[in-house]
Amino acid sequence: MAAGEEIFLRAKGRTFVGLTEDAEKEWRGPFCFIQAADPQLGLMKAWRIGDNDGGGDEWAEEVQLTRQAVQAVNKLSPRPRFMILCGDLVHAMPGTPYREGQERDLKDALRGTDPGIPLVFVSGNHDLGNTPTPATVSDYCSAWGDDYFSFWVGGVRCLVLNSQLFFDASACPALRDAQDAWLEEQLQSETLRPSHHLLVFQHIPLYLRRPDEDDDYFNLQTAIRENLITRFKNAGVKAVFSGHYHRNAGGCFDGLDMVVSSAIGCQLGEDTHGVRVVVVTADRVVHRYISLDQLKDRGMDEDLKQLLTSST
Repeated sequence: MAAGEEIFLRAKGRTFVGLTEDAEKEWRGPFCFIQAADPQLGLMKAWRIGDNDGGGDEWAEEVQLTRQAVQAVNKLSPRPRFMILCGDLVHAMPGTPYREGQERDLKDALRGTDPGIPLVFVSGNHDLGNTPTPATVSDYCSAWGDDYFSFWVGGVRCLVLNSQLFFDASACPALRDAQDAWLEEQLQSETLRPSHHLLVFQHIPLYLRRPDEDDDYFNLQTAIRENLITRFKNAGVKAVFSGHYHRNAGGCFDGLDMVVSSAIGCQLGEDTHGVRVVVVTADRVVHRYISLDQLKDRGMDEDLKQLLTSST
């Protein structure tokens, strides 16, 4: 492992170094974190020229946007407890040209993150391949840490899932079954020993607008979606955070908030490059998508700051 790379391998053994249950199981009051998605180095040019199946041979724009996000997050006060990137870290699929360079340059951009703000990584379809294999999952884990794991922050249990194993595990059914067994164990543990809040992070959304919407490239298939929604609601999951859509979307139904955040990188709709600021209080999880320019110039919204400082 190259010098400095260890900061990207903090998810090991299905937990996250420094954010364990033993260290973080007690509620200590309100805090905030940053949810980002889809830096996807290489997509912006590929999208412009209509070569979305290619690996993207230029990615300077995405590197600059990632550096801008890092600089803006570093300046936030109060300091976020962590920043999580919800998948599609790079555009080039496993085993294709430009993959190595994109991963290298993304790591270089992210190394500027304040060491007091842990970086948490979620795997996306471009990180693993649309049909992942044991080899592509292993390569991802070697580069970025475990593909699914739990971590704790201030009494809040967080589950990071590999959503590609839900979407298409035809080439790795044993990995799908292992994650599902692990997830069931985590949800049962939450039922027996509830945390203050339970949050889920994955790349592909359960749904974009409504739980009963049609199947789409950008959501999980109906049967899988319904199964997960039932299990999440039974365990008391407060919110599911995702990316993948490159637009903001989501909705809240029966107390389960599906949060779909647009991208640091390429936008496929009318949203701007940005990240989501999430404030966790004793009884609420409040979030707002903020453009990188606004975050750099003005920080988080004043009402979010007020919520942080006034809640107990």
